[in-house]
Amino acid sequence: MNPVQPIDSDVDLHVPAERAELRPHALPVLAAISAGGMLGSAARYGLGVAWPHAPGEFPWATLVVNVSGCLLIGVLMVIVTEVATRQRLLRPFLGVGVLGGYTTFSTYVVETHRTATAGRPGLGLLYLAVTLVSAMLAVWVGAGTTTWLVRRARRAAGGDR
Repeated sequence: MNPVQPIDSDVDLHVPAERAELRPHALPVLAAISAGGMLGSAARYGLGVAWPHAPGEFPWATLVVNVSGCLLIGVLMVIVTEVATRQRLLRPFLGVGVLGGYTTFSTYVVETHRTATAGRPGLGLLYLAVTLVSAMLAVWVGAGTTTWLVRRARRAAGGDR
């Protein structure tokens, strides 16, 4: 019997080998991504409404969304590769769906442009740099901390990993 393999949620439908990953169960994967996307985008929208900003002001809500989303992506990648390896729909639901809908790097680019063109080019560049560095650090911290916690838990439980 074949063990359940995690699905790569970033399937390129133009590549036959990758397209085969969706057979025969594409619908559950698409449903998981869709449901997660609704939750993630609703959370992002809610934060944006609760914490609005005008053009030329620092877009704190988008920064918080993107950095927290990147932290959670780091955590999730360790969980799906080391802990919940048999949960086939976990990565599509949480990674592509929830966190893909929650994070918004397209809005980050638009807000950088709007801030710079609203007469605040220095603030736009600061936002550009702070988001990029913070997002990368957040992924690193999330993955590193989760890896450390998982290994510590396994040692405490008598595991050898």
